[in-house]
Amino acid sequence: MLKGSSFSVTHNVQTLTHCRFWVSPKSTLKQNIRRNGVVSMSTSRKTPDLAATVSASATSTKGLSASTDVASSSTVSLANRLRLGRLTEDGLSYKESFIVRSYEVGINKTATVETIANLLQEVGCNHAQSVGFSTDGFATTPTMRKLHLIWVTARMHIEIYKYPAWSDMVEIETWCQSDGRIQTRRDFILKDFANGEVIGRATSKWVMMNQDTRRLERVSTEIHDEYLIHCPKTPRLAFPEEDNKSLRKIPRLEDPAQYSKLGLVPRRADLDMNQHVNNVTYIGWILESIPQEVIDTHELRSITLDYRRECQHDDVVDSLVSSEPVDGVEELISELKVTNGSPAAAAKDEDDDCRQFLHLLRLSCSGSEINRGHTDWSRKPLR
Repeated sequence: MLKGSSFSVTHNVQTLTHCRFWVSPKSTLKQNIRRNGVVSMSTSRKTPDLAATVSASATSTKGLSASTDVASSSTVSLANRLRLGRLTEDGLSYKESFIVRSYEVGINKTATVETIANLLQEVGCNHAQSVGFSTDGFATTPTMRKLHLIWVTARMHIEIYKYPAWSDMVEIETWCQSDGRIQTRRDFILKDFANGEVIGRATSKWVMMNQDTRRLERVSTEIHDEYLIHCPKTPRLAFPEEDNKSLRKIPRLEDPAQYSKLGLVPRRADLDMNQHVNNVTYIGWILESIPQEVIDTHELRSITLDYRRECQHDDVVDSLVSSEPVDGVEELISELKVTNGSPAAAAKDEDDDCRQFLHLLRLSCSGSEINRGHTDWSRKPLR
């Protein structure tokens, strides 16, 4: 039997170093890690040195609330030390780098949209922990914990311009800001760590739910003030453009739908610490009803989801989808009517390259709406 917490920390880190590849793919990675104050590892550094460094950091409680006990403080401090993340200089946003693992890619050897969504959730929670919020919930403030309140997703919009491949490094920056007394907003910028290229953007809206009654509640002044000090002083938007897709209103998809996947059942692994189906699972259900020929030839470029109600472990869900006219095709046809070109052929080419779908998730038993969504697809690039 292992005795002593310090031995457990050392043992765990030594095991970690044997099971993960810590070697930086590029010299710039080591420089960035050192600059960010995170332990740098290479083949020339021996495991005992790493273990000693991390063990020494395990006693640090910097950035945690005074109410957190010593054991929890040490654990979180060690986690923060091992993460490739940090608050920015102004303390109002948070950046973290992630390596795309083999189990996070799909058939194209690139990260799936579920992987992207999971990383967004992870960096948001790590941001909250870095400023001292709860470690036993999704970014709950001290007052929220006292009142048994949790954050739940109301809307999520993700745009992906280039999918990272297996072993690529992605840097994600996130920040939150007030969006009235009903909800709060969190935005994200995704970059290729190697060259700084923006490869994606996202925005999300969150509302508060009472964990006991499962009813939504307004953001009180006390809770508002607790997180407002960590928000940018002036509005900062991942999508500052007017009429951007993140603002799109999604109509309800009515029957009959063109395609469907019926009888989807939540797995136990789909439930999160808030005791309901995690918001990322809905993305997988949305994609289940997309026709295979689209999956084979196109890539998802943007997804917008409006969450209408939570889903429990014993619910059975139907996923419905119908195609929509591609934005701009009607305008293209009108323009070509005054030329010698063929509007029908041009519209078909445009529609083949870009596809749009309207989605609905509903309870199988009652037909109650769980989620409505919209997806945009473009033809896969030649690799």
